[in-house]
Formats: sequence, C-alpha cells, structure tokens
Amino acid sequence: MRSTDSHCVRLGISTCPNDTFTFHGLINRCVDWRGIDFQIELLDIQELNEKLFRGELDVAKTSFHAALLLAEQTIVLPSGSALGFGVGPLLLAADANAHPSHPRQLTLCPGRHTTAALLFALFYANTTSVAHCLFSDIMPRLKQARADFGVCIHEGRFTWQDEGLSLVEDLGSRWERETGCPLPLGGLVASRNLPPETIDSVQQTIAESLDFALADRSAPLETMRTYAQEFDDDILMQHVDLYVNQWTRQLGKEGREALERLSEMARSIGLVDQSARSIEIWGASAGQ
Repeated sequence: MRSTDSHCVRLGISTCPNDTFTFHGLINRCVDWRGIDFQIELLDIQELNEKLFRGELDVAKTSFHAALLLAEQTIVLPSGSALGFGVGPLLLAADANAHPSHPRQLTLCPGRHTTAALLFALFYANTTSVAHCLFSDIMPRLKQARADFGVCIHEGRFTWQDEGLSLVEDLGSRWERETGCPLPLGGLVASRNLPPETIDSVQQTIAESLDFALADRSAPLETMRTYAQEFDDDILMQHVDLYVNQWTRQLGKEGREALERLSEMARSIGLVDQSARSIEIWGASAGQ
C-alpha cells in the first residue's frame, strides 16, 4: 500500500452502521481533515480486505483476521475498532436440529479473511464444507435451503429470529468463555509506507470524527441510512450501541491483549505462519 503523496490518503470504510456512525463527521467534512486529501470508498468488509491485500488503500477498516496476515505491511490505529463483549458473529441454521458434523454440509461465511470465518475455523475446524459470499446473502440462502449453516454478521445479528432461522452458537460468546477477552472483530490499519506525521493526522481526524458523532448521536443517521442493509433506525442504533464503545475510542491494554490472543489462536491452527510479524498498534498511547 502507498499514498500518491504525503497529503493524499486512500481511505476505505465499511458500510456497516458502526463505521458510518464513526466516520460521518469525516465523510461530510464536519471535522478538520488536517491538510489530508481523503479519497474515501465505502465497501463491504471483504472487499476492503481484498483491496488491502492488493495494496489499493492507504488506511482502511479491515477484519482483524486480515490484519494479522497484513502485519508486515500495516499497523493498527488505536481508534475506530469494533471490539467488545456480546458482539460476535452468530452461527445460524434453517433447521433447528442441525449441527455441523459432516463435509457434505455447507457453511456460508462472509469472506475468506473475515474474523467471522476465522472463528468458524477455530471452533468448527473440518466439520463442514465452507463457501464465502456477501454477508447480506447469507440469511436469504439459508432460507432458500442453499446452505446448511451461515455465519451471520452486522445487522443480521438483530434480525435472524424475524427471518425464522435458528441459532446454533454465538461464536463471540464462545470466544469470551475460552479467552476471557473482548472479541476483536475489525479495526483500522494504516500502511507502514505512510509518513509518521500523516498517520498521526489520520488518527487524530478519526478520533475527532468519533467524538463528533457521540456528541449528537442523531447527526450520523442520514449517512448510516444511506449505506445500511437494514433501514430501521432502532436497529441501526442498536448496532451502534453494541459495536461503538470504549475500545472504539482507544484499543488500550485490553484491546492489545485480545489481539495477541487472536494471533496465538490463529497461529495454533496454521492460519497465520509462526514466523510472521506480530500485529502492532500505532503509538505509545495505545498501551495506556
């Protein structure tokens, strides 16, 4: 990843409500861009992951699974993450009695490098076949009997019961039981090729954008509605309540420890090479 110059930053943001909430102020220039020319794209999380792997973004929201694999090229920013307790993806099925147990069964995941796919690999290794599709297609395909199981993220966490689907397991709750850590779903990474002063300016702008949204939680709703799959405002704000928290402001010690635990588990099953560079968080303040 590289910037075309020190003031132009290709920024990728996911379309999920916690990101459009957090970045509303930045997207609409309600906060100071600090001399940076942000070139902004809003994409599905797996599309963002793929663009990062191709080196097409300078700063982007990414799955922490992808961030582990990109540690040589990127560094994690301390603000803007989605991490917490009770925030994990759900393993769903159309059949209430079904359980992952046979390779003829099919599980849909929302992208090869998503943290959701990593959790399924950690907890249900070699139990079913796995295919990947856009996150918003998972529940419809389950209802159409085109798959046996699906790992659900984003707004679907709040709407799966209305769709007549059954919960096999809350993968986030299992993570919490086994690790005692908040679940690190996704975060912002910056290219190590960016000048340090540019990374500092980007971090400050993102932190200010989040503060802007928190000062008037209704202000970002128009931006959130534009990109959300689920247009009910109550659902959108439930999403914000769940995913925007103290670790979104600052990953801190608990966030760093959660990332270290995720890295250890990914390495233990061979999803990250043992010799690979460890994930790093920008700035000494991240450890406070």
